[in-house]
Amino acid sequence: MDQLTEFWNLTRDVWRDGVMGVDIGRILAAFGIFIVFMLLRRLFTRFVLAALRKLTRKTASDIDDRLVDALENPIRFIPLVLGAFFAAEYLGLSGNIQLLADNLVRSLISFTLFWGFFRLVGPFSFLLSKLETIFTSELIDWLVKAIKAGFVFLGAVTILQIWGIEVAPILAGLGLFGVAVALGAQDLFKNLIAGILIIAEHRFSKGDWILVDGVVEGTVEAIGFRSTVVRRFDKAPVYVPNTRLSDSAVTNFTAMTHRRIYWKIGVEYRTTIEQLRQIRDEIEAYLLQTDAFAPPNEVPTFVRIDSFNESSIDIMLYCFTKTTNWGEWLEIKEHLALKIKEIVEGAGSAFAFPSQSLYVESLPGAAAEIYVPPSSTKEKS
Repeated sequence: MDQLTEFWNLTRDVWRDGVMGVDIGRILAAFGIFIVFMLLRRLFTRFVLAALRKLTRKTASDIDDRLVDALENPIRFIPLVLGAFFAAEYLGLSGNIQLLADNLVRSLISFTLFWGFFRLVGPFSFLLSKLETIFTSELIDWLVKAIKAGFVFLGAVTILQIWGIEVAPILAGLGLFGVAVALGAQDLFKNLIAGILIIAEHRFSKGDWILVDGVVEGTVEAIGFRSTVVRRFDKAPVYVPNTRLSDSAVTNFTAMTHRRIYWKIGVEYRTTIEQLRQIRDEIEAYLLQTDAFAPPNEVPTFVRIDSFNESSIDIMLYCFTKTTNWGEWLEIKEHLALKIKEIVEGAGSAFAFPSQSLYVESLPGAAAEIYVPPSSTKEKS
């Protein structure tokens, strides 16, 4: 009987002392408090977000709606922080364990705050869009990424300081490490600097149609820190290092003010001088009277009898359209081609096609063959 009493006393002492001097019952109760807050998380966020969205719907601007959407996940994390705080308070800890619990709760609060700041950068980036008159949209995108990285860095520094970790020695060590890394990652920094130069020089922007001789031709999708994504016309993406784009000649077709049409129209040699003049004058009149073509005072425009080719008299057509859109340009070219065919045929002429004449003095086999009678099989005796 005495042994059972002693065993019960030992069990009670273990229950009372628990883990690091904390009563096991209190630990279970604190764990229950945390579980309750986790279960109330969905209900809490539903009511809070519903109330916030109800307020934002009353305003004419959509900025507050975007702010609520951005803060949704940090708000959903708040009940977990509250559960950790109330559970730690219920435990009634002391000494180093209390300090550990306080640091944990402080870290969770700091994490939630900087997470919210990180998420708010996106909705507030519209303020930076006003700088597009000075900087390009790509540079503003880089600035937004830099601000987000800054909040991540500040959040990490804050949490480290909460746990008593000195940041300055870490930064000094990272500086020495960065020098070593920089020596082995020269290409990375070259591409980074090249990307900055591309954006600063306004060579091209997202959505532009560019051609880099021997590298790629397509539409720019993104300008990154190391490479630029160019999607070819067959829809395959090409990741081009920024140094290739910085050191090579880049043709930006999107920056064209007009789009050129340069043709050589060959007509038959039987075309008379009057017909040539009629064809030339009617084509020129069509270009001047059609609004789709840029006037001669803006761009060079020529319709001239150009050369005598091997099988045709060539008329040079050199003009520019007002539009630079490829689809519209193709349609204008189609109308022009049909009009030229109508003009040439209306003048009584025709288009020439490559041909070659061969002159010979006599054709093989033209002379009469000499008849040779067959030899007799019988000999005359």
